[in-house]
Amino acid sequence: MTSTINVHPVIMAGGSGTRLWPLSRAQHPKQFLVLQGNRSLFQQAAQRLSSLSTADIAVAAPCIVGNEEHRFLVLDQLRELKGLPPATVLLEPMGRNTAPAMTLAALHALDSGTDPVLVVSPADQTVTDEASFTTALQNAVRVAAGGAIVILGVTPDRPETGFGYIRADHVGAGEAQLVAQFVEKPDLATAQRYLAAGDYYWNSGMFVVRASVWLAALERFRPDIATASRAAWAAKSVDASFIRPGASEFAAIPSESVDYAVMEKCPNDTACDIRMVPLDAGWSDLGAWDAVWQVSAKDIDGNASVGDTLLSDSRNTLVHATSRLVGVVGLDNVVIVETPDAVLVADRARSQDVKAIVGQLQGSGRSEHTLHRQVHRPWGWYDSIDAGPRFQVKRIMVKPGASLSLQMHHHRAEHWIVVSGTAEVTNGDQVILLTENQSTYIPLGTTHRLANRGKVPLEIIEVQSGSYLGEDDIVRFEDTYGRST
Repeated sequence: MTSTINVHPVIMAGGSGTRLWPLSRAQHPKQFLVLQGNRSLFQQAAQRLSSLSTADIAVAAPCIVGNEEHRFLVLDQLRELKGLPPATVLLEPMGRNTAPAMTLAALHALDSGTDPVLVVSPADQTVTDEASFTTALQNAVRVAAGGAIVILGVTPDRPETGFGYIRADHVGAGEAQLVAQFVEKPDLATAQRYLAAGDYYWNSGMFVVRASVWLAALERFRPDIATASRAAWAAKSVDASFIRPGASEFAAIPSESVDYAVMEKCPNDTACDIRMVPLDAGWSDLGAWDAVWQVSAKDIDGNASVGDTLLSDSRNTLVHATSRLVGVVGLDNVVIVETPDAVLVADRARSQDVKAIVGQLQGSGRSEHTLHRQVHRPWGWYDSIDAGPRFQVKRIMVKPGASLSLQMHHHRAEHWIVVSGTAEVTNGDQVILLTENQSTYIPLGTTHRLANRGKVPLEIIEVQSGSYLGEDDIVRFEDTYGRST
């Protein structure tokens, strides 16, 4: 009788996705965006990994490794998925790359009292052939259960210069092949040679390995990362579904990727059994707008469009409209992405260089690399619809049962007008209920709170007036979500 293999899915959800600006921003990066269908890339990853169960593979609740700032976004998107067991969310206080993140996930898995197989996947990838993906990953799980480190290698269909490559020891479709070499992103001529050779595969960044095997390999190649990660894990705190490693201990961990820390060293070490399972499932990491165009449905002229768009005499162009009509005439191989507060126009072949624009935004101190005009919060969202000297207008949505913090402002007063739903308003010593078309005024320096005790979303218009309207002019006295600023 075949024994059951226990699998712990690990989803790496801490990336920033700068090459998909302006849709991807630091506080709402690409893994949480819906670029295809009706699920975000993160949700697609969670669903794919939950589908691995067979008679010999038992899949546990996922472990999400993410950024402290995205914790409520992770929970909100997981709640939208029906049938998934409650996830554990490991919150990194700062970025330390993928090797420490995977190590913390391995330590968490071993705390279960077993030595499960970790299936580690980035949160920002997509596949078009779910059945082939599942079959390849199940094959990888069975190989990893025997003690090997397994990586999924994507069968290339073009000479791609944006990916690292894996050279297999031999070509054998469907088999777990020995890994002979990892190679960096090539130039075009080298990528063409790799494609013609037939034994090179794109590095997908998906790893399958027993928790103990990963830790042993890390101890062998990077004992400094292993020791520092164990110290951060030992100093962890637990808050409901959130696990936070010790902040100061985590800060001391060297920043390194899984590839550099372990994978690239394994082919030359006899103590390391590293193998590759080929993946031919319409995979893409959606690392830039050109990759989004590659996987999108296109018209007869090769154009892909989302939203309210009109195209004329254009070819091989991607147009993504978010909030208004976008018209395009006479363009070839161009990317146009429109959002309420920023528009990107780029040569599709140069879409990897969008990160240079993000760098300029960061260097100039502008906020468009961090925040959208509509900003998500654990209680709902706000949309800054207008602003001028000494005033700002916001549209605010509060989810049923949610509330903002009890707070006050030193520099602004606020007017609230209920558009729909019922608002419970704390205004100084008073607590009142406001319904549609009713309003209230919050004087400067007055303690206040907005809450939705009903069962339908609450929407209000907020008009702020004062000498300073920044989001950092908030003094919180109580907060359901543990925020202090």
